[in-house]
Amino acid sequence: MDAIYHHLVKINDDYTTSTLPLQILDPSSKYDGGIRDETGIARASHMSSPSIMACWVSALVNEDSRYYHDETLLAALDKAAQFMLNRQHPDGTVSLGSTNYNSPPDTGFVVGGVTQMYQLLEQQNWAAVEPAQAKLKLFLERTIPAMLTGGCHTPNHRWVITAALALLFDIFPMPQLAARANEWLAEGLDITEDGEWTERSNGIYNAVSDIALYHTARLLNRPELLEGVRRNLNMMMYLVHPSGEVVTDYSGRQDFGQTYDMATYFLIYRLMAAHDRNPLFAAMSDYAGTFIRKAEGVNNNALLGLLLYPDTAIRDLERAELPEQYTLMINEKHPIDEHLQRMERVGHHMKIQHSSMHVAFGAPIVRIRDHDLSVTMMPLAPSFFSLRHGKVRLLGIKLSTSFSPGIIKFDRLTAEAGSYKLSTIMEKGYSGPIPRKHLPDRRNQTGGSPWYLLPHQHRPMTHLQTHEIQAEMTAGESEWQIRIHSDAREDVFTQLTFILGDEGQVSGMGLENVGEGKYFLKSGAMKYEVEGEAIEISSGAYEHLLPVLREDQHPAGCQYVHVNLVTPFDYTCKIRLL
Repeated sequence: MDAIYHHLVKINDDYTTSTLPLQILDPSSKYDGGIRDETGIARASHMSSPSIMACWVSALVNEDSRYYHDETLLAALDKAAQFMLNRQHPDGTVSLGSTNYNSPPDTGFVVGGVTQMYQLLEQQNWAAVEPAQAKLKLFLERTIPAMLTGGCHTPNHRWVITAALALLFDIFPMPQLAARANEWLAEGLDITEDGEWTERSNGIYNAVSDIALYHTARLLNRPELLEGVRRNLNMMMYLVHPSGEVVTDYSGRQDFGQTYDMATYFLIYRLMAAHDRNPLFAAMSDYAGTFIRKAEGVNNNALLGLLLYPDTAIRDLERAELPEQYTLMINEKHPIDEHLQRMERVGHHMKIQHSSMHVAFGAPIVRIRDHDLSVTMMPLAPSFFSLRHGKVRLLGIKLSTSFSPGIIKFDRLTAEAGSYKLSTIMEKGYSGPIPRKHLPDRRNQTGGSPWYLLPHQHRPMTHLQTHEIQAEMTAGESEWQIRIHSDAREDVFTQLTFILGDEGQVSGMGLENVGEGKYFLKSGAMKYEVEGEAIEISSGAYEHLLPVLREDQHPAGCQYVHVNLVTPFDYTCKIRLL
């Protein structure tokens, strides 16, 4: 077996050792048999007890584990399986716990892993494990009504549920399961030609959709679904910083701006490398495997997948060299404008329950990598530029204005003669009186006229104002030049913010510290340094005194350097690599 496999076995054994004492052994407790998670209680959701159970199953059946056929662990697994039955709702669902109660999609996540646990146990010629195996099968059987009727919240939930239906169909060959999966699949895959899923979630939900559709494709004989998986895996090769950190600067989900690595992509790269005999996917799987430090969600457990699917052994497959030097624009040809125009005719009026419309889907993204340098530029995101230079993390540059008010999300990104241009035209007008023909008949009404009962959609616009901002990014010799300029409108307060990792040191003569991790660069240049590597940002400006503009937010865990501008302006900053 390869080094990654042995790495996973050790992690799994160590995790098993650390989680066994967390099991609740109290017959009077409703959580009896469950394993406490970070909340202090045991939950039946995919990142809680089932995730730990997947590790225990992988240890019990693996001859390379120090827990192979361990009787204590087997008894713990049996109690945990009973816990899952006890915490399953009468309708067959489980609850996420933090939210999403009696949740079909969260049950789908759990089914995605419990089916694999059950099938791995079924492969064993070991009578002692059969009671736990039977409990897992009963749990799965009870989920079928919910999987046949349940709905979703988010785009990826559809594929999680579809995979659950396909995995259940593999165990319980009921035609209704495949039919329900095909109802979801009839909606079509929500992916661009360049491989971006709707939620643009490189840190979390890409891998969720990829692994789910892999299972659906193989079990329902739908090989065309793998094309979307391939596209995303090909795209992700270009969305990794030199440190292995994934680009999350424009995510539409909770990984936005957070630090994630490639660990969750290990198994799907390995499965697709074996399926396609793809040397690049094999190399990416090896690379992703080096980041695995803990158990992931039960539906995407790396060791469980290796043990259950022996065709993931790709030792004989050539490895390709991974890209470390490139310039490309992702989604350059995606018809985002056409799609947004068509959206108005669909009829949902931008209202959807428990999810976002994700209107930034398909927006272009520029990625530049030159070994230890990594640059990302993007419209329709709070930050429009980010840079990594070795250990130095310029997490983003954002622009806020009092015109809207709030953070500017540039509408367009284009490449022009060696530079990149972002632009937006903001509009803000005033609402006139509602025409009488649209007002309710008040002849038989008493009392007041609440604001929320008025048909505001019929108010005519008056005094419509516009404000245009442009940003141009140009690479030079060991530096980036960013020119930001406004139209001629006067006296709009504007703030440019450089967002830096909190691990580095900020210094500069024109720098004023105005709070923990918050600075104004009033003039001159500043330096940001991490372990001997540094960038210099120049030059400062302090044209107004506002510390923050309305509707702007600064998340914790970062350092912020502000430059204050007032329109009209034509401001240029330089980011020099030291």
